[in-house]
Amino acid sequence: MTALHAGVVGAGWAGIAAAVELVRRGARVTLLDANRTAGGRARRIEYRGEPLDNGQHVVLGAYRETLALMAAVGAPASQLKRLPLEIRYPGGIGLAAPRLPAPLHLAVAIAFATGLTAGERFAAIRLGLGARRAEALARPGETVGALLERLRQPERLRRLVWEPLCVAALNTPGERADAAVFARVLRDALLRRREDSDFLVPVADLSAVLPDPALTWLGERGARLLLGRRASAIAPDGPGWAVESPEGRERFDALVCATAPHEAGALLASVPGLSGLAARLAAIAHEPITTVYLQYAGRVRLPRPMLALEASHAQWLFDREAFGGPRGLVAAVISASHAEGALGQEVLGTKVHREVERVAGPLEAPRWTKVITEKRATFSCVPGVFRPAAESGAPGLLLAGDYTEGPYPATLEGAVTSGLRAARLAFPSRTTP
Repeated sequence: MTALHAGVVGAGWAGIAAAVELVRRGARVTLLDANRTAGGRARRIEYRGEPLDNGQHVVLGAYRETLALMAAVGAPASQLKRLPLEIRYPGGIGLAAPRLPAPLHLAVAIAFATGLTAGERFAAIRLGLGARRAEALARPGETVGALLERLRQPERLRRLVWEPLCVAALNTPGERADAAVFARVLRDALLRRREDSDFLVPVADLSAVLPDPALTWLGERGARLLLGRRASAIAPDGPGWAVESPEGRERFDALVCATAPHEAGALLASVPGLSGLAARLAAIAHEPITTVYLQYAGRVRLPRPMLALEASHAQWLFDREAFGGPRGLVAAVISASHAEGALGQEVLGTKVHREVERVAGPLEAPRWTKVITEKRATFSCVPGVFRPAAESGAPGLLLAGDYTEGPYPATLEGAVTSGLRAARLAFPSRTTP
């Protein structure tokens, strides 16, 4: 018996998950990616000799498939530092979840939160615990802003708790974000198991967290890893599929397209019968995320290693030194960073430096600043957004990516889940003919 040959185009977290699952199902696998570093929008880059990430990411304890995949390929759990749910604004609202069973941990966190009035506590508990019935909480087509208004959430609670959580989770402002997706995120991250609400912050670069161990695992099992090879076209080839690249033509029995949607749209545009799907993929709207790295000469003493900010360009600050990074390195995250895109890198770096000083005290100017913007970081998670199924409509051609059909916004967990789903649809049985 000859194992079926599966191709995976795209070595982001979705493509990696698909490749691993295909190998586990007995397929011969070839993984292609235009970039020489695997990980897609969650990968390592280098700047001035230092490994950085192309964006600061946080894994949640609720990311079961991601954590299981890491374990399966031998990625050390120590690459992630686990922090209990805690959100604190300097001089403002602060809440921390105790180690109690869910949802009691959330109720206690809100009940004992600092800076909240009695009315704000009651409103927060009403919404937080109401997310247990996520499907009933949000109305069809409702935005997060409309949901918060309907549930009479106080203005300060909206501004300092719910809307920052919405932007962090969906990367879409509350006035446009899908309330149904937000409710599901609240339910699954906060109300099922206490550890689901934990923040897991990478202590190594993102490629070391999953992509590098996964590539080693795949290579040891005979997978072909063609990094630095850009797919220029795909086409039916008898009962299978062919992938064209400058280096030649590769034929596969099944193909998983795990690229970003605009790239998938370009690849599918010339496939007979898929021009309509390709056009819809190319038209998916996106939201940017900007990460500003600031390298200071000495230790920067943030009040906490992971700190929320109010009325700032940056919504979150990360003390990278506290997470195993270089001394004096701070990462500032700006989700849905449309407005910041109009600022020059030097101007934005200066503004974020001042925001760091606001919470850490006077500092010398950083030795260097690096601004990284992923213009297509996530799809715009608005009501009614088009999210395609894994099945393309053409036999043997599957789609994978955090933008594909699913209950959650664009996250690492969504990417991994989509890759696993595509692989299982490509080869439903573990025994190949």
